[in-house]
Amino acid sequence: MSIEGTQEPYQSDNSTINQPAPRKRTWVRVVVYVVLLSAVGFAVWRIYQNKQASEANTAQQAAALLNRPVPVQVVAVEERPMPIFLTALGTVIPYMSVTVKARVNGQLLPVKFTEGQQVKQGQTIMTIDPRPYKAALDQAKGTLAHDQALLKDAQAQYARYKALYEAGVVSKAAMETYESTQGQYLGAIESDKAAIENAQLQLNWCTIQAPISGKIGLRLVDPGNIITANTTNLVIINQFQPISVNFTLPETQLPQVLQKLAADKRLPVDAFDRGNVQKFVTGLPVTTDNQIDTTTGTAKLKAVFDNRDDAMFPNQFVNIHLVMENRQNALVVPSAAIQTGLQGSFVWVIGADEKGATIAKMQQVKIALAQGQLTILDGGVELGQKVVVDGTDRLRPGASVVISQIRPKTSQATPSNQGAPAASASTGGKETGKRHKKEQQ
Repeated sequence: MSIEGTQEPYQSDNSTINQPAPRKRTWVRVVVYVVLLSAVGFAVWRIYQNKQASEANTAQQAAALLNRPVPVQVVAVEERPMPIFLTALGTVIPYMSVTVKARVNGQLLPVKFTEGQQVKQGQTIMTIDPRPYKAALDQAKGTLAHDQALLKDAQAQYARYKALYEAGVVSKAAMETYESTQGQYLGAIESDKAAIENAQLQLNWCTIQAPISGKIGLRLVDPGNIITANTTNLVIINQFQPISVNFTLPETQLPQVLQKLAADKRLPVDAFDRGNVQKFVTGLPVTTDNQIDTTTGTAKLKAVFDNRDDAMFPNQFVNIHLVMENRQNALVVPSAAIQTGLQGSFVWVIGADEKGATIAKMQQVKIALAQGQLTILDGGVELGQKVVVDGTDRLRPGASVVISQIRPKTSQATPSNQGAPAASASTGGKETGKRHKKEQQ
């Protein structure tokens, strides 16, 4: 028996024993994959089912909220006399302001005023040492007396020589010599009188008087200093009563202001504080500037106020209300009721549907002027119609509403304490609505 013949049966037995093992492992893998895919599919299906259920629940809750009446607060449209005015920014300036300077050189003596006091025109407020100017005046007077004595002697000589000339004793030339001497002394005397007037004027200028009536400021030079004429600033006097305000208006508003001034010279001007809340006083516009500022496109105007209680101070910032019209029957709503949309300004008004349920409706309005907490309307609403002032953020056209509380009338918000921009007033109303919504939730 050969070696090759003995090896073949051995190899055939090994191959027959090892063949079933790979088939068994493949079948196990397939089963595992099927189980995993089934588990993943089941998990995905459960997630999808939960999501669908959650969306359905959310939709039901949203539908319930939409059908639920929205609590709102309302105010009836009122009719009252209201002013229509233009607003501007102004700066208070003294009606008259003088910077006092010395007109002569010298040493400043103790002042005769208290800083910040009221002074009257012509009142002595400062004094410069007058002794040098008193001596100059006395010297000028002495020179005048000397020249007057020489003139008297020249007149006597001329009279004597004139008589002798008429008698034929002296020549005409001798008489004319004394005549010319008399003329020279006459000229010297006139010069002496002018020198006395100048010296007296210099002496008077040593006493510094208030050029206007007003409030005196802080002294700029202390007594004892040597001051220079027309150079050193001594003190500033500002006139407070009356007082002026310079303010600017856009050039587009200037024609109607000029037209109104031409028809009614007494165009009222109200001055308010920096916060545009407290009214200082009412004045009258005096004049407009003769040109428009090209850098800002505005025209400058000036108004005068009595300022009897000194409520306004120079360089103070004020808000100006230039009253163009006093509307007696103006439709007024709270500024919180004004909303802004793509089609302009509107309000939510309270009405009823076909079934008699209380609903909210959008109504376009035309704004004439916003005055802080109040807004004047030119149309869009009727007297007594109820508008929503709180709860507008949850409203939609035709939404069912319930009036939770009737707000009291805003009659205390008179024009005298108004003046904030309409935008800020509208924003304040929306914020109030949001706070009310949070409280109810």
